[in-house]
Amino acid sequence: MSKSNHPPGLITLFLTEMWERMSFYGMRGILVLFMTASLINGGLNIDPVSASAIYGIYSSSVYLVALVGGWLADRHLGQQNAILYGGFIIMIGHFLLAFTNIETFYLGLVMIVIGTGLLKPNISAIVGGLYENNLEQKESGFTIFYMSINIGSILGFFICGYLGENIGWHYGFGAAGIGMAFGLIQFILTRNKLGDIGIYPSIKISVESRKKELSLFGFAGFIFLVTILTLIFGNFSINPIPLANAMTIVILSVAIVYFLYLYVLGNLNAEERKKIALIIVLFFGAALFWSGFDQAGSSFNIFAKEYTDRIVFGWEYPASWLQVLNPVLVVILSPFMAYLWIFLGRKMLDPSLPIKFGIGLVLMAIGFIFIGIGANIALQDGLAGARWLLLTYLFHTLGELTLSPIGLAAISNLSPKRFVGQMMGVWFLASSLGAIIAGLLSGQATYDGLSSMPSLFNKIAIISFIGGLVLLLISKPLNNWVLRK
Repeated sequence: MSKSNHPPGLITLFLTEMWERMSFYGMRGILVLFMTASLINGGLNIDPVSASAIYGIYSSSVYLVALVGGWLADRHLGQQNAILYGGFIIMIGHFLLAFTNIETFYLGLVMIVIGTGLLKPNISAIVGGLYENNLEQKESGFTIFYMSINIGSILGFFICGYLGENIGWHYGFGAAGIGMAFGLIQFILTRNKLGDIGIYPSIKISVESRKKELSLFGFAGFIFLVTILTLIFGNFSINPIPLANAMTIVILSVAIVYFLYLYVLGNLNAEERKKIALIIVLFFGAALFWSGFDQAGSSFNIFAKEYTDRIVFGWEYPASWLQVLNPVLVVILSPFMAYLWIFLGRKMLDPSLPIKFGIGLVLMAIGFIFIGIGANIALQDGLAGARWLLLTYLFHTLGELTLSPIGLAAISNLSPKRFVGQMMGVWFLASSLGAIIAGLLSGQATYDGLSSMPSLFNKIAIISFIGGLVLLLISKPLNNWVLRK
């Protein structure tokens, strides 16, 4: 394969991811707005703090289940089948949300969580498998793949956002389901371009072990579903805030236990242990980044709805449309970033992974400085200009492109081949940890309305800057240690 060409299977994965992200981000763009809308306006009338916690639990669970999805694909399903089954479950989940009553709402969220957990880590794992061990080309491929996420989110925010806020919430959620259906059809028709990559489980186990594991998994799944259905359709009242706090501890514990498991029982050689150590550092850097970045769907969305001037030529555009700024900027900037990494690699100037992650965190900190300024202006004048969100999204997008696609490529390249699906799941666990923290932080930002936002935004800026600085300082000794044979 030449440096300028990408495998044909990338098109299949690109379009599948695009439609899945259209459904995911389209729904996410109106999720908090739907929950906080009054009953008379078709919403659930949930207070902003609880809505932010529910948003965090949902967003976190999506990535938490990715670890299970990676495990199932590696040992039983194969990555291609995991994508197929996951997409179908996601589609059903979105259609359940379209009924817009409280029971189908929660059931739909659970279905989307399960389906995304199957699809998300495995589609990324197959992208990595297309490039074998060509890291330079792989980073470029992942950056192009990353464009699909953002093209899909642009479609989702515009279509689902407009339908949900202006026509009816069920139309917005229904459109998300149709988008996932398009992705499924496209994947089924073109999956032959992937060849044998991801079609079989990567870990060979005996028939007896397979039956035993599937029986135990099926039993655990049955208990889980019965519990969820009982909570949803029973007369139970659950406070989402303490649940979110508990999930934070659980997710962090799962990550620590899994990394310990790899070191103790993973049969790793010395080189693999060093690479896993680097992944652990990147994991916590990514979790910190996503805890700030994921304010987009919660506190930033509420800020856009309540405290941002959205009037253009006498027409007030939907608040969810401001979230389009991020994917639009990604689509514009991704080709340049893809070329940048290849160019720097050819010149032997490509920054190490910790440096890229450190730069990403510093860029996010700058973004929070701008949204903090906008919140202070809104406190004084009642509304802030949309330019403050534009500046915030610009720097957050630059940080995202410096960190996220590079992280995906790094996990694919650094992970032992026998654990690549699971490690993709672990990588998304960082997003899960960041998402649940983001939901809790958003609750703090909206607890006292606008008055609590500037302080919290500035605190996040400081913490992000410190995290980025630490990564920049340790980058050289860490990189030298990992590369030393």
